[in-house]
Amino acid sequence: MLLRLREGARAAWDGVIANRSRSGLTIAGMVVGVAAIIVVVSIVQSLSQSITSSFDSLGTNTLSVRAYTSFDEQLRGITRRLTLSDHRAILGRVDGVEQVTPVLLPFGAYGTRVAAGGKTGFTRVYGVTPNYQDTFKVYTAQGRFVNAADEQAARKICVIGTKVRENLDLPGSPIGQFLRIGGDWYKIVGVMEEKGDVFGISQDDYVAIPFSAGEIAVADPGKLDLSITLSVADPDAIEDVQHRIVQVLRENRKLRPGDEDDFKVDTAKQLTQSFDRITGAIAGVAVGLVGISLLVAGIGIMNMMLTSVTERTREIGICKALGAQRGDILLQFLLEAVLLSLFGGLLGVLVGCGIDLIIPILVPQLPAIPIPVSAAVGSVVFVTAIGVLFGVIPAAQAANLDPIEALRHE
Repeated sequence: MLLRLREGARAAWDGVIANRSRSGLTIAGMVVGVAAIIVVVSIVQSLSQSITSSFDSLGTNTLSVRAYTSFDEQLRGITRRLTLSDHRAILGRVDGVEQVTPVLLPFGAYGTRVAAGGKTGFTRVYGVTPNYQDTFKVYTAQGRFVNAADEQAARKICVIGTKVRENLDLPGSPIGQFLRIGGDWYKIVGVMEEKGDVFGISQDDYVAIPFSAGEIAVADPGKLDLSITLSVADPDAIEDVQHRIVQVLRENRKLRPGDEDDFKVDTAKQLTQSFDRITGAIAGVAVGLVGISLLVAGIGIMNMMLTSVTERTREIGICKALGAQRGDILLQFLLEAVLLSLFGGLLGVLVGCGIDLIIPILVPQLPAIPIPVSAAVGSVVFVTAIGVLFGVIPAAQAANLDPIEALRHE
């Protein structure tokens, strides 16, 4: 058996080498498909890990509260918002909460124009409380953060991200400089630690001002929108606190029984799971589309092998006349198809991994992209299976040739 396998592999290799151009084009289709799968899976995994690490930094005892607008309401131009009334209701009526951290966007989700020293830019502006940095694990590299006195007096002070400092050409230590936000001047009291970019989006392009100052800066109080993060004193009671917050908000927002919640209360774990489902679906669709291209490449293998059988009909007849069995011919042509697929799969893995290593160099803003071992192994197994699947018909056709008719073939 080993001898037959060795001889079959040698004959298959000779067949691949004899048709270099055709074999190369067939392998190229496999290379592109496998490389595409690896790159897609790598990018999705990198994105997932980056977002997951952000959620993990919140801890297992935190809850996130945000407004939710259904798709139908969005089509009708309706936008749901969390209000200061909701914030006060949670503070006054929910027990077991250790810390409440509201975040206000006084100038909207897209930010506003800022200016300093003749330079202007556009950035997000957050209204935050002093416990914001402990809740989100972000701290100042220079100066200080918003404190209780700033919040109580609604002082016009701000803490900036490093990207804002760069965009406005502020000095290395801009503490004491003034920044124009909207129509008012704010004194810079701190610079946040640099967090870098995530897929080209800067995490350092923002300005933080006291929450109370943010309330004053809101142009239209009716459009004031909050997001709230809560720390629960007892992590084991997080589900009870979550349920209580839902009850309080439904009552405060005057929702009737049967009405859908127009807000979301999620734990960090639930946020991670939701994001994983989204990225998993995206990866599945992308890999499915690439898989179709691999099936097309498999059809290419079958066409090549059928052509090879036709061209080598007389050779097959000679082999059978000299005593080659049906199984020998079948094994030779099947191994030839598998070799084409296997080479294409392995080269595709190398190309895909090479692209994964090159992407962060070409685009420094992107985080390191992991090499997906499971996707690499799965891709090679898949393309090899395609080789077997699409190689069976040509191999069977070659094995079933009548030796007399084959010898007569011109």
